[in-house]
Amino acid sequence: MDLSTSELAARIDHTALAPGLLLEAVDALCAEAVEYGFAGVCVPPWFVERSVQNLAKVKSSRLPEVVTVIGFPMGYSATAAKIEEARRAFDQGAREIDVVVNLAALKNGRWSAVRDDLQSLITLSAMSSRTIKVIVESAMLSDTELIKVCELANALEPDFVKTSTGFNGPGASLKAVKTMREVLAPGIRIKASGGIRERGFAEELIAAGADRIGASNGIALLGENAS
Repeated sequence: MDLSTSELAARIDHTALAPGLLLEAVDALCAEAVEYGFAGVCVPPWFVERSVQNLAKVKSSRLPEVVTVIGFPMGYSATAAKIEEARRAFDQGAREIDVVVNLAALKNGRWSAVRDDLQSLITLSAMSSRTIKVIVESAMLSDTELIKVCELANALEPDFVKTSTGFNGPGASLKAVKTMREVLAPGIRIKASGGIRERGFAEELIAAGADRIGASNGIALLGENAS
């Protein structure tokens, strides 16, 4: 897919989720997101308030959204804990949350538990007029599991389904994105993340059906073959 640099930037969540992340790095992340026109800044919950404050200082008609992660990166937190984490993030100004599916329940075939967990978070997001992305960790799933979790998403209607955390093995793949796009309802968007290190690969993922790219090296992605 032949995207201009600005078009690609508008699809990227500029991401920093390392456990040792420093405040100064979050400040730089926000400044870069504004400068390059990224879709969002994706930070750990502890940095949501600071990110919101950073962006509030900027006078612009198009600011990146503040994105944070919930139940990250394993997904097996109690639903009540995820709900509280999401509610606090919303209260502090996050506009989007990337929620890890309960992988322990999924891998053990406890689909009712997977459904109940996601339903609670999707309902909270809808009531709060916020965007929710469900991270399914596609590289850990069999083809059958990936199809089934996408079918579950069709029933629950999150805003996005996201391929990966980037912390548990391989990240996004063209195969996974193509499968997700084939199964998911047209109104459910896809975020590809994890291991996206080259602009060409990011554009291939978008051509395969990804609407958003999560990357910690967003500036480098823009710099390669920029047009």
